[in-house]
Amino acid sequence: MPVSSPSEREPSTTHCVILARGGSKGVPGKNLRPVGGLSLVARAVRAARAAPSVAAVHVSTDDAAIADEARRFGAEVIDRPAALSGDGASSESGWLHALDVIEAQGRPVERLVFLQCTSPFTTGADIEACLAAMEARGAACALSVIEDHSFLWGVDAEGLGRGTNHDEGQPRQRRQDLPPSFRESGAVYCVRKADFRRVGRRFCGPVALSPVNHPPVEIDSLADLALCAHLAVARGGDAGLGDRLDRVAAVVMDFDGVHTDNLVLTDETGREAVMTSRGDGMGLEMLRKAGHWRLMILSKERNPVVERRAAKLKIEVHQAVDDKVAALDGWLAGQGLDWGQLLYVGNDVNDAAAMRRAGLSACPGDAHPEILGLADWVLPQPGGRGALRAMCDALLARTR
Repeated sequence: MPVSSPSEREPSTTHCVILARGGSKGVPGKNLRPVGGLSLVARAVRAARAAPSVAAVHVSTDDAAIADEARRFGAEVIDRPAALSGDGASSESGWLHALDVIEAQGRPVERLVFLQCTSPFTTGADIEACLAAMEARGAACALSVIEDHSFLWGVDAEGLGRGTNHDEGQPRQRRQDLPPSFRESGAVYCVRKADFRRVGRRFCGPVALSPVNHPPVEIDSLADLALCAHLAVARGGDAGLGDRLDRVAAVVMDFDGVHTDNLVLTDETGREAVMTSRGDGMGLEMLRKAGHWRLMILSKERNPVVERRAAKLKIEVHQAVDDKVAALDGWLAGQGLDWGQLLYVGNDVNDAAAMRRAGLSACPGDAHPEILGLADWVLPQPGGRGALRAMCDALLARTR
């Protein structure tokens, strides 16, 4: 009999807990540090909310700023006691406290997902896969792992090196021929509540492994943080979008704050000038010439600079539009497309309604906080400074 997915079985009894204390010696203020335009705690909350099986996301913290950030991205906040917030407190103690709080609210809990903010590339699909692995194998717990083809060594009683997953006394093997090994990614842990409560540890019975394809980095230092920030830019910020990018047939972009850095130079005559990115322009030119997407600029303002920029890019433009949803209804119908095929890129609250309707929504990394919390895809660069190029590169990469 096929195993049903976790979301089909018990969608209302799986809760996610994210521990995010305020103190960190290696990286001060770590959980609020941005990677690809989003704080680490925001990235973890977004990943959990993207997992269909997760009924609620809880951030356990002792820090008011982290609590505000967690709420802004849709998490519930659990006040973490000072006794469980120090360097010596175990993760298990924080998770058990969170479980007590959730159950004290009268909410049923069958399974728990524990996410680590220090793994910034976790996706909702990773969480679903970990839960599915636990169910498929009848395990008490599961964790995300990375397949490792390294030659591992240990030291014997004489202090000499000895192969642990290979025999150094035999002809050298190829790495791909070594027995499969896995190491913890540090991103996702899943448990059955009853087993976790009974044992008090994340490994509370038979363990299932769920391989993930992540950059193998956990953020424990400023160097790790810098590396992940670069990786987020290289990946275009599109972690977890997968096939959703393939369904895009039209890209509609706001102008101010998307094509520009949202600043305007105004001279004494009232004439305005804005800054745009040559890199963004190159990306949009490649996107247009590829011929797979309909492109349009949709702006609330009427300004000659918008028309001139659109003409240079050879992109259709509609200006002075207050009701963007109504305008897009008509435009999409005229193109023979529907909302599910639209990627809408906005940066401020007047874009929210269109972003909610679009099959995929994106925003620059410096968008308004409400939009950062709403967007499916947070581009890893600011508006007017590479955000659109990151979008174009990610879309074009799907066609190669």
